[in-house]
Amino acid sequence: MKQCKGLTRLLRDSAGAAAVEYGLILALIVLAIMTSVQFTATQALALWEKVKMAADAVM
Repeated sequence: MKQCKGLTRLLRDSAGAAAVEYGLILALIVLAIMTSVQFTATQALALWEKVKMAADAVM
């Protein structure tokens, strides 16, 4: 009987659900940051490649 009461109390508790929601939001934010950093790095590499090619053309 005690186990059933504990399980019922656990299922009614919304703190666990809120923690899961915050975890999902955090995961989405991290994913967005990683995507933007990767995009920025790709653009920076392309820019430096253009600079290298221009410098090689001058020399």
